[in-house]
Amino acid sequence: MKRIVVLACMVAASVLLAGCPKKPSTNEPPIAGTQVGGPGSGSTSGAGGASTSGSALGSDAAGMGARGVGADGGLSGRNIIYFDFDKSEIKPEFADIITANAQNLTAHPNLKLQLEGNTDERGTREYNIGLGERRAQAVRRALMLQGVPETQVTTVSFGAERPAVEGDDESAWAKNRRVELVYLP
Repeated sequence: MKRIVVLACMVAASVLLAGCPKKPSTNEPPIAGTQVGGPGSGSTSGAGGASTSGSALGSDAAGMGARGVGADGGLSGRNIIYFDFDKSEIKPEFADIITANAQNLTAHPNLKLQLEGNTDERGTREYNIGLGERRAQAVRRALMLQGVPETQVTTVSFGAERPAVEGDDESAWAKNRRVELVYLP
């Protein structure tokens, strides 16, 4: 059964990648989804429909010049993407996180980002390592579609080895099914 699921995921990924457009030659990242405004749109919608003015970075972007850019470009607290059980598809409510990090990376070519794929404790070690890698690669592809050079992004899968929350219930498992976007020094 797991082999059928893995095969189906591989076929779906192949179909999606075959239809992906080439990277644009302009410096403007493409729009990630309908709920996220493009560059210069003036506002973006977050997961709850709230808007932030300016850029996808919100107020952090406005103060960056005076404070300078930290290791994460002022994106602290906005660097985790959560996934559904046994899935590696990025949910639409995380498009603003992808866009903000893509804009930060394209604006600061010296920054390096590591995508750390994680799973909950269910499943075999091998399966969870593979699922964590698929999740990290999904985020990597989304960043690259917005103009981030592949040289700025690396991926690693920890599977279930680094839980964010200990516990044997859905609320704990949901917080462990994630990709953490970690800026490297």
